[in-house]
Amino acid sequence: METIADALESTPLSEERLGAVMAGRKLGFPVRYFPEIDSTNLLAWRLAGEGAPEGAAVVADAQLQGRGRLNRSWISPPGANVYVSLVLRPLIAPAAAPQLTLVAGVAVAELLSGWIPAGVRIKWPNDILIAGKKACGILTEMKSAAAAVDFIILGIGINVNMNREDFEPSLQETATSLKIAAGRPFDRLEVISALFSHLETWYRVFLSRGFPGVRETWLRHADILGRPIRATFKEEARTGVVTGIDADGTLIMKDTAGIIRRVLAGDIQLAKE
Repeated sequence: METIADALESTPLSEERLGAVMAGRKLGFPVRYFPEIDSTNLLAWRLAGEGAPEGAAVVADAQLQGRGRLNRSWISPPGANVYVSLVLRPLIAPAAAPQLTLVAGVAVAELLSGWIPAGVRIKWPNDILIAGKKACGILTEMKSAAAAVDFIILGIGINVNMNREDFEPSLQETATSLKIAAGRPFDRLEVISALFSHLETWYRVFLSRGFPGVRETWLRHADILGRPIRATFKEEARTGVVTGIDADGTLIMKDTAGIIRRVLAGDIQLAKE
């Protein structure tokens, strides 16, 4: 049975190699690399607080305390996946910060679609699925003062070279990787380089046009318009049909009583059609 260690990459990660690939980029440089770390987001937060510039990145081979949205753990074994965090300092209102999760979702969806032509979808607000299984999670965290953003940490975890048996049993039916979907291993340095390129492209669009400049592409990758969903926030669940996404990134649904509702937070699942 093949294990993670058998999926050898052509270019092992190192700070030197990452720095050479990222040199001169607006996003992804300067870059810090760690074979093992508590969490890339935690370190990026500390670096941002110490004055790290926009675009500074943290990359790890493994995380001991990988986190996802709603404080869920993110399984982060060594030698297999991509774990990165970026320092961003956009001149936007704090209320607009969650839109960067959706912007990153578009960037990752386009990245993965280049290798997996069919089945890549965005799940609102922060997951990327391949054939209905989770391949990527996005976590944004913000520090703001008064009406201005101080910095935003954008964390992204992509399952790259994991095999089905490498996932915990409870995740084997709901999680996947690029390797599983494409039937081949991937060079993680190549994945990271391409990821930052896509992020830079869509971040530039967002800064110049706001979320409206990203909205139509997000909807195309989400493939969710007109579809029935179940939205759960804390202990409350509602079902309805998605009618759109607002200019600020809020999901809009019409519930079973015909009431239009804005979904600001929580989890959504496609309901049976």
